[in-house]
Amino acid sequence: VTTFKTPEDIGSCLEKQVIGPTTEILVKSDFPLQAFKPKVQIPFQRLPGQCPRKIEIERRRRLYLSLDIAQLLSDEGIDSNELMPRHQEPDTMPSIEDKRDPIFPVYLPLKIFDNEEYDCRTPEEWILLGLEPGSHERKPVPGKALLPTDDVLGHEDPKSQKLIYKWTDVGVLDYDKETKLYLVHKTDENGLVRDEEGRPIVNGGVTPEG
Repeated sequence: VTTFKTPEDIGSCLEKQVIGPTTEILVKSDFPLQAFKPKVQIPFQRLPGQCPRKIEIERRRRLYLSLDIAQLLSDEGIDSNELMPRHQEPDTMPSIEDKRDPIFPVYLPLKIFDNEEYDCRTPEEWILLGLEPGSHERKPVPGKALLPTDDVLGHEDPKSQKLIYKWTDVGVLDYDKETKLYLVHKTDENGLVRDEEGRPIVNGGVTPEG
């Protein structure tokens, strides 16, 4: 019975205990875990000496998280703010009579140059990544979108010269097959996708009321 008798200075004993860092994910997120896993074409059963499937998935996940599209474009000398077409003023356009070559502004949208041949997933598969097993609520999928910093003016006039476009962390809510456009929502300062009342946005933002 004396074996189970606790010492009198139990508080000091607990303070001296040194416990290592936990492996539990403590960061709160509105994105499902499987949405961060890359797609790999590797069999589930591997031969001895070959890289296991789970390790390859983890390696690619860390590799993709280390890449930043804004930095990759900047390294190639591309200004992300100049990728979006804008309204052009005739007075500021250089003429042929100038001693320098005329500068043609960006007037073609990015979707014209989009190539879907080498996409690892279809848009429908990307959206289904937000559906966790055993759950009927489809969560948003993490992504990056080139959006204006001014939300009000960005909705009123996306081609305004006053807008500044930056790559922004978003949650992908839905996809339109006809227009081939994604519905996205900017994340807040905590990386969460919430509505005006602070509730998580699920099922593409569709509520029972509509």
